[in-house]
Amino acid sequence: MKSWKTVFVLLAVFLILPFVITFPAFGQQKYVLKFNHVLGAKEPYHQGFNNWAKAVDARTKGGLKVEVFHSAQLGVEEDIIEQMRQGANVGQNTDSARLGNYVPGIAVMNGPYFATTLEEVIKIKNTPTVKAWTDELASKFGLKVLSFTWVQGYRHFFTNKPIKKPEDLKGMRIRTPPAPIWQESVRALGATPVAMAFGDMYPAIQQKAIEGVELVYNNIPAGRFYEVLKYASETGHIMLINFEVMSAKYFNSLPADYQKILVEECDKAGLDTSKKILASEKEVKKQLLAKGMVAVEGIDIAAFKKAGEKAYEVLKITDAKNKVYKEMGRK
Repeated sequence: MKSWKTVFVLLAVFLILPFVITFPAFGQQKYVLKFNHVLGAKEPYHQGFNNWAKAVDARTKGGLKVEVFHSAQLGVEEDIIEQMRQGANVGQNTDSARLGNYVPGIAVMNGPYFATTLEEVIKIKNTPTVKAWTDELASKFGLKVLSFTWVQGYRHFFTNKPIKKPEDLKGMRIRTPPAPIWQESVRALGATPVAMAFGDMYPAIQQKAIEGVELVYNNIPAGRFYEVLKYASETGHIMLINFEVMSAKYFNSLPADYQKILVEECDKAGLDTSKKILASEKEVKKQLLAKGMVAVEGIDIAAFKKAGEKAYEVLKITDAKNKVYKEMGRK
């Protein structure tokens, strides 16, 4: 009798054990981050974000999915940022200019000539002051910075007259994004800033509501601005550093290993994408010249750098800029 009981128990254990062992795998919680950006599907950044998503999916074995939405499919940037602050599982490609609305000092990273190389951007990442700013964004405002190794290129002036020195911009209405650091940077460099959405620029140039734009080279073919603007004045006044941000609350809800993977892979994808974009600028310039644009020579970069300092002074962030410079060993 006992032997039959023993056989029955062993048989039951044998049948049930596989389900007990495999149960956690079937019940594993899945996480999803919906990531939004305003650029088109053909922009290098979109492919970069997709590469990031694939790497995260591979390393978490499908436990964490990053779903990428181009062309602001989830909504405008300001609305997405507010959703992040409320704890939604969303992220956004943004910049320090907008983040400066929460932590003023961080806006320096989109100021005139703040960073000039990708190597400097990497150094900035490790400075105590910048770490303190990103910590404050997370703890006080619910915005977790995953990475800012995403550089979109150098911003130049594109107009219908050659620009060689700050005085040449006097009285010219130049489109800029609405954030204070953008506005004051363009003003300091000599122009009159006009806040305007990207999609409104082409008709605004045609209607002479504005007389030029300041963008990276890769934006010009995307917006077909070579059709309405003649001159490319390579001032390189802003190295466009982008920030990949998500809800701090949702980030903290992820398993620790997922958090680590999400940040590491975002940094890697950012550096890879940045290198490709910076390398492609020469080819894009060549294509634009073939379409009739003219690259202005003899630009007084020293004069533009000197003029740009006023933007930091007006916004009272000169000390913040100097502090970061000291920590990264730059004078």
